[in-house]
Amino acid sequence: MALCLTIVEQLTRARGDLRMGVPVFLHADGRAALVVAVESLSVERLAALRVLGALELALTARRAETLKTPAYDGDLVRIEVPVDAGLAWLRALADPADDLRFPMKGPLRAVRGGATDLHRAAILLAKSAPLLPAVVAVAVAPDAAGMEALTRLSVPAVMPELGRSSPLHPVSAARLPMLLAGSGRVHVLRPEDGGPEHYAIEVGRPDRSKPVLARLHSACFTGDVLGSLKCDCGPQLHAALTQMGNEGAGVLLYLNQEGRGIGLANKMRAYSLQDQGFDTVEANHRLGFEDDERDFRLGAGILRELGFGAVRLLTNNPAKIAMMQAMGVNVAERVPLRVGQTDQNAAYLATKVAKSGHLL
Repeated sequence: MALCLTIVEQLTRARGDLRMGVPVFLHADGRAALVVAVESLSVERLAALRVLGALELALTARRAETLKTPAYDGDLVRIEVPVDAGLAWLRALADPADDLRFPMKGPLRAVRGGATDLHRAAILLAKSAPLLPAVVAVAVAPDAAGMEALTRLSVPAVMPELGRSSPLHPVSAARLPMLLAGSGRVHVLRPEDGGPEHYAIEVGRPDRSKPVLARLHSACFTGDVLGSLKCDCGPQLHAALTQMGNEGAGVLLYLNQEGRGIGLANKMRAYSLQDQGFDTVEANHRLGFEDDERDFRLGAGILRELGFGAVRLLTNNPAKIAMMQAMGVNVAERVPLRVGQTDQNAAYLATKVAKSGHLL
C-alpha cells in the first residue's frame, strides 16, 4: 500500500525515536528485542524495561578496549546489566567523560555466545542518529502484546539500508556573490532518508567536459563559524574558495558530517577528552567510534548529480581520492591544501599524518 512506511522511512522514524529515548522494536529469525539509546534513556523507561527481563548493554569494541572488557562478538560487546545498576552506571559505561576520574567501573560480565544481529543493528542505528554508540537491549517475544505503537524494524531488511549511501536530490539553487570566490551558485541537495541536507557551491561557470577544481569539505561549526584554532578547517574552507575564485571556476561540496561524521555533540565530547590529553583518534575510540565515520560517497553522488565526471581535488586526504575513484569520479590531480597550521593545532595535524595518512 502506497501509504505504508518504506524501510527507509521506518529507519528515519527509528532514529527519531532513539533520540527521544523511545524504545525501538527489532526482530529477526523468530527473535526480538526492545532497544533504547543510553544517552536518551530515562529512569522511568529503564524501570519499565527491567520488568520485561534481564538487560544487556551493547557497546562497540572500541569502547570495550577502554573498559578493558573482551569483545567476544568481534565488533561489539554485550555486558550484563546488574539488577541494582541505575542510569548513572549505564551512562558511565557509555560516556568516557569521567573515565580518568573513575577508572574502575567493573567487574563487568560480558555475554558470550548467542546471536548479536539485533545488538549490532541497534548500535548502527544509534551512530546514525547520531548518538553515543551504546544501547540497552531486552529480549521480548516477537508477538509481545502492548508494543504495537513502537517502531518495528526487521533487521535483515534494514541492515543493507544502514550501509547504503542515501541518494541525494536537488531541492533549490540560486546565485550568490561571495567575498572570497566571487560569483557563484549554491545548490541544496536533500537525501531520501530524511538526513541532513548537503550543499554544493558552484564558483563561476565550470566546464563539465574538463576536470573541475573541487573540494569535499566536511562541516565544522567550530572551525568554519567560530574560527577555532584547534583544527585547520576554517582556513581550508577559505583557501579553497579563494583558489576557485582566482581560477574563475570550481565546486565546493559542503557535507554536513560534523566531527568526522559523529555529530557536533559527540565532537564536543571528543574535544573534552582531548583536553585530558588524548589525540583525535584516541578520543573517537574512547567514545566508541572509529577514526573517521564520514561517508565520502556523498561527495561523488553530488558531483555526478551536477554533471561532473572528473576533478582536480583540493585535499590532503588520500581516503577522499580513493573513494572518488571507487565511485566513478576520476581524480585527474590532487591539489595540496596546506594552510591553517598553528601552535594550537600542531598535535592535531601530526595525528592526521601519523594515524590517518594525510599528506602534509
